[in-house]
Amino acid sequence: MEAAQMRRGGETCFVLRAAAAVFSYVLLMASTGARAQMRVGFYDSSCPAAEIIVQQEVSKAVSANPGLAAGLLRLHFHDCFVGGCEASVLIDSTSGNTAEKDAGPNKSLRGFEVIDRIKARVEQACFGVVSCADILAFAARDALALLTKIFASKGLNQKDLVTLSGAHTIGGSHCSSFSSRLQSPSPTAPDPTMDPGYVAQLGQQCAGASPGALVPMDVVTPNTFDEGFYKGVMANRGLLASDQALLSDGNTALQVVTYANDPATFQSDFAAAMVKMGYVGVLTGSSGKIRANCRVA
Repeated sequence: MEAAQMRRGGETCFVLRAAAAVFSYVLLMASTGARAQMRVGFYDSSCPAAEIIVQQEVSKAVSANPGLAAGLLRLHFHDCFVGGCEASVLIDSTSGNTAEKDAGPNKSLRGFEVIDRIKARVEQACFGVVSCADILAFAARDALALLTKIFASKGLNQKDLVTLSGAHTIGGSHCSSFSSRLQSPSPTAPDPTMDPGYVAQLGQQCAGASPGALVPMDVVTPNTFDEGFYKGVMANRGLLASDQALLSDGNTALQVVTYANDPATFQSDFAAAMVKMGYVGVLTGSSGKIRANCRVA
């Protein structure tokens, strides 16, 4: 497994100012246990070019394809929720093993080629020093900072899950992920929790769409990290069943309403939840290793 020796590095303070604390990495400085080896500035001496390289490659990728910002954020999210934040989601399948990235929920993940380019450059600059897990975390941070401009289990509670669902305010989903909600023969379709106008709109968008086509998760501001996702859910326009289900519970519904009407609270809560998620199952020091190729275990 991959060692996550330090999730965030030397430019943290700059990113916090520029992105208004979307990722509050300063909170990562801890004194005991695994957190003792996870600190701001870990690569300042051993590979000072690491974060610059990540920023450059993420900037180029997102400039060419803004949707990749959401893809890089999802990569980090999905990695942390299967076995912890140790970059296993980057490993390719082999003849004797189906990799995590090829599991059903992960088939729509994208951005792997961006991580490959980053890793290749980082290895040239500092061979065998920077982990793939840290590259994923850096890339997610920088991708989100580029989208927001202004706004900067597994130990997670219900509030964290509702907050992290807000990541669906950017990016899109394949029609196959929600088509069962739109039409027969599904016994529950059209999904009665969906706005009928939205059902009709999605049906038109998906009719004859190519397999790789994406439908925005937030139809109003799909490339802006804001409270739009929660407003959509309130209007019964949550794209995925799991999104709309946030209204089925009194506590989660209240949180949806709060975030829809208080963008600043959503932004700060999301920052805290991302930091919290970044501690899930991390490997530090001799517990893991630095992979020279992120695709090979």
